[in-house]
Amino acid sequence: MRRARALRDISTMRTLMESAERSARAGGDDLPGPEHLLLAALDLPDGTAAAALGEVGIGRRELEGAVREVHDAALTSIGVDPSSTGSAPPAPRPKVMRSTAPAQEAFNAALHLARTKPRSALVGAHVVAAVAEQQAGTAVRALDHLGVDRDRLVAVALEVAATA
Repeated sequence: MRRARALRDISTMRTLMESAERSARAGGDDLPGPEHLLLAALDLPDGTAAAALGEVGIGRRELEGAVREVHDAALTSIGVDPSSTGSAPPAPRPKVMRSTAPAQEAFNAALHLARTKPRSALVGAHVVAAVAEQQAGTAVRALDHLGVDRDRLVAVALEVAATA
């Protein structure tokens, strides 16, 4: 049982990080941040991230739009024209998955949530809860921009994860 869960977690982690890298590159970022993890969680086959976000009225398109809007607003605030940025060129595939420090914090928090009672395999809803608990960053601003009650989202995500 433990070994099967560990193998499933490894597969989930790999899928999550690879999808986050693709999302970051598509948005012109060199490294995935929490917003990319959140979007990547929607790609996990368990469907729990979509279920949790759906409970608070958020779908992929709304989340992607909000991430893009807050990202563009941040660029504009420092004098950079968002239309002058594009997707980052493909980078050589690193042997170790790289991400920003806030993304690493969110990832580790998601793993911690999966390993606490009730112990379960890592699922997308754990990522949603972990990102929603962060205090700052693009993902938090995007959720706030969408009017999401992040405390409610955390509770919903943990409930969804517990039933997965």
